[in-house]
Amino acid sequence: MYLKINSVIKKLTFSATIALLLTAGAGYLVQYVPVLTEAAYEKFHPEVSETATEPEQEMPPDLLQPDFYLSQGFGILEQAEDAVQIPVSEEETETVCDPGEKPYPENWNLSGGFVQQMSYGLYAGTRYFQLSKAGQVQNLTALSNQELYEESQLLPEFRIQKNGSPQVLIMHTHTTESFEPYERTAYDSDFNYRTTDNSKNVVMIGNQIAAQLENAGIGVIHDSTVHDYPSYTGAYERSAETVRNLLIQYPSIKIVLDIHRDAIGGDGVIKQPVAEIDGRKAAQIMIISGCDDGTMDMPNYLKNFRFACLLQQQLESDYPTLTRPVLFDYRKYNQDLTTGSLLIEVGSHGNTLEQVQYSGELIGRSLARALERLEE
Repeated sequence: MYLKINSVIKKLTFSATIALLLTAGAGYLVQYVPVLTEAAYEKFHPEVSETATEPEQEMPPDLLQPDFYLSQGFGILEQAEDAVQIPVSEEETETVCDPGEKPYPENWNLSGGFVQQMSYGLYAGTRYFQLSKAGQVQNLTALSNQELYEESQLLPEFRIQKNGSPQVLIMHTHTTESFEPYERTAYDSDFNYRTTDNSKNVVMIGNQIAAQLENAGIGVIHDSTVHDYPSYTGAYERSAETVRNLLIQYPSIKIVLDIHRDAIGGDGVIKQPVAEIDGRKAAQIMIISGCDDGTMDMPNYLKNFRFACLLQQQLESDYPTLTRPVLFDYRKYNQDLTTGSLLIEVGSHGNTLEQVQYSGELIGRSLARALERLEE
């Protein structure tokens, strides 16, 4: 349903409205929000045109709330705080010795609002560029799109071996991130979409990815250590310690995948981004590759970016519409630990358990195919 331009919107000045649009971002989701021409803008805002005689028009809600749809991969509220891994004190990272389990709900109070299924499409705008084979990148850094495109043409520097030794580590900084139980039109606002039940959180996605790698003869370790419960603060510091220890124990590991889920929604609506793949619904995914602004001690970030582009192109070639653009931004996410470190958002909290499990299977298949190009 579209929102009608009401008297409040009409009272916005031309400059204030333009500022709102620019603040929201230079690129828009083509499927929902076309880039506005001057004529189109005047059509929606007749008060700024001396000759305009158009009646009130209906406007897609995305134009008024672009960030509602253009999630930046932070997740629910507090996840934004940890994006750049601000150091935390020992006091803040203290946890309860035995907090007990955080169960998945057995009963639901479906009065929280609506679940809306949707699909992200191609994007237009200066922040986005197309990769040579398939898929897009959203560039939120000062590096030029041309420079990043040239990097995307290069293969990662690491190589893998199918010799039985672990090549891939799958882990979860926010291990308890969870999902909707099944497709429905309403959600339970009392559930914060976190559980220690590994059959209902992101660990199940990691299991699916790991199974596909094993089927392809690629050595993999899936670590299900809980890093975000009972204390959410300091999760990235705790997961970094887990990864460092495993890299010491298994020096053959080249790739570290931190599997998460996004959280997209607001104003009583949560989003369920899906793609139809071979007649089944899969949760759309987003790869996040961090960029160093000079303060993150991450000099090899472009090597991670090459791997992100390799995987993105494989995924989108194998399963068109499964991916959202690679998010390349000033974030760390422990991607200083290897040159094959990526964070992958598998769906959102509005996606169902079945949808994200299927996406895990698809990610594993494409990852195995991509790694064939890097086999020694």
